[in-house]
Amino acid sequence: MTTHFISAEITLEETPAQLQAAIEAELAKQGEPLRWAITSVNVQKQTAIVEAVVTLKSPPT
Repeated sequence: MTTHFISAEITLEETPAQLQAAIEAELAKQGEPLRWAITSVNVQKQTAIVEAVVTLKSPPT
């Protein structure tokens, strides 16, 4: 298993629950999230930058 630090730009949603679901769906594309945080918000572009640590299963050897 390996860990990776990633950053993703997420479009802001109408409700906090929708935003959390969008963040979790995007992070799931990269691996299994261990932790994540919204580190900045661009109000004009209506986006949030999310930084996360995700794990990936190591390929079989």
